[in-house]
Amino acid sequence: MPTITYTQAATGFPADPDQASTTALTEGLQLAAKSPVYDAPGGQARAYLTPQISGVDLVMPIVARRDGWVAVLLPSINRSVGWLPAGGWTTRPLRDQLVVRRSAFTLTWLRDGVTQQTWTVTIGAPSTPTPLGRTFVLGRSSLPSKVYAGLDVLALGAVPDDKNAVDEGLYDAHTGIHAWYRNEFGYKKSNGCVRMPPAAQKVLLDQVASGTSVIVLP
Repeated sequence: MPTITYTQAATGFPADPDQASTTALTEGLQLAAKSPVYDAPGGQARAYLTPQISGVDLVMPIVARRDGWVAVLLPSINRSVGWLPAGGWTTRPLRDQLVVRRSAFTLTWLRDGVTQQTWTVTIGAPSTPTPLGRTFVLGRSSLPSKVYAGLDVLALGAVPDDKNAVDEGLYDAHTGIHAWYRNEFGYKKSNGCVRMPPAAQKVLLDQVASGTSVIVLP
């Protein structure tokens, strides 16, 4: 079976049944060791997941529980869930949620269900739209380009819906939330990432942990 990594996905997993739900996901799951992930409770194992991806602890939001099994949002596979049996993992509380509304060009940060701040952002261009549905903060990375205003990027579990449409250097990249060095927000201009004012990105980097759920709405 394949192992899901930053650049390698897997097939055969069910679609997230609540792709447009804004209900806060309040528990994250972290594996203790490499584990198979299934397409249903008691179903078929489709791939392996590991405790880390690219050196970052993998924390996946729990979206459902059934007969002792839990369903989590999967990394590197858009709008899909995988099932894990009991044991071999721990949970941690998730207090935050990020809601992106493409039509309004906004990102809203909520904590414990209460809106903290809303910012005007730039989203994916028509040919490379920001992927819709539920995903999560995979981790943070430092990129050398000055366009990120010297701030880390929050990499998401989501990937471009059409990898062939993005710039060549971003083919294996994940969708991200990052600062932008120019004061140009409220547009459809990116390769799918959410571009933030630098001051807003600093807030998210200070406050938001890996595993935080992100919902992208039309």
